Amino acid sequence: MHAWESIQRVLDFIENHIAENKTPAELAEIACLSPFYFQRLFTRLVKRPVNDYIKMRRLAHACETLEDKSKRILDIALECGFNSHEFFTKTFKNAFGITPEEYREHPVMLNQFDKPDLLLNYVVIDEGVPLISDSLVLEFNKKTLEQPIIFMGLTGVIPIKDQMPLGEATGIDMPGEVWNRFHTIKHSIPRISGGRELGAAYLGDAPKGCFTYFAGAEVEDKTEDSRFQKWVLPAGNYIVCGFEAENFELLVTVALNKAVKYSIHWLEKHNLKMDAYSPEMYYDSTPEATYMELWLPVLETR
Repeated sequence: MHAWESIQRVLDFIENHIAENKTPAELAEIACLSPFYFQRLFTRLVKRPVNDYIKMRRLAHACETLEDKSKRILDIALECGFNSHEFFTKTFKNAFGITPEEYREHPVMLNQFDKPDLLLNYVVIDEGVPLISDSLVLEFNKKTLEQPIIFMGLTGVIPIKDQMPLGEATGIDMPGEVWNRFHTIKHSIPRISGGRELGAAYLGDAPKGCFTYFAGAEVEDKTEDSRFQKWVLPAGNYIVCGFEAENFELLVTVALNKAVKYSIHWLEKHNLKMDAYSPEMYYDSTPEATYMELWLPVLETR
């Protein structure tokens, strides 16, 4: 068994026993490693100490349950492994900047520390070969775009430090907030019937330490509307990473985060260099959609 597989076994156990209070020594036994080596290896692969990681995953489970207003916050805290309402509230606010009560009354999209899928760091698939791992199915293919695709929508300026690294930072999901604003006005956009929607992160004219995020819908080439911004997906060569998940919520959070990270790994292993933007293409804007693509613009071969 590879060392990473031992840590993945522990990650799987934690997820299935989120409220149990296991010591690092007990988790080391599950990994079949010494406590000293287990803690060092866990922190190196997961990028957080084991106790801190458990706390972050408990918060992620709690956020899902907080949507059920029939449950008391204290009961949710205890079910997710927090020993008191006060400790849960303090931990929640430190991570997200708001209290559980505030989140419940005014729900916003939150960044969570995702459960890692360590396999994705060690396996490189060929083009056209699906990779199935945990809650993710993805595939890479080359595509040449002969004509640019035009999108119209909204932009937001996003602080980098609050959003990166993907799947590891906690706080308000600011790109998600741009999507929320877009969904309230998209009926006014003269979009192509059955057209795609797109999200794109790029530097643009954002101030230092920030990036610009665009969310929009596909429109005809000559469409003009001063109420919205335009974004152009240029003609050129792309590596398209198509992926799917079990439901839309997983698709646009955990699956998207994993696909972005794995795409960077995949391009490096294939000696490909990508331009400084990675559009997210959505083919179905309904909550039932479970497939999307990352379009990775290839610049050159190293």
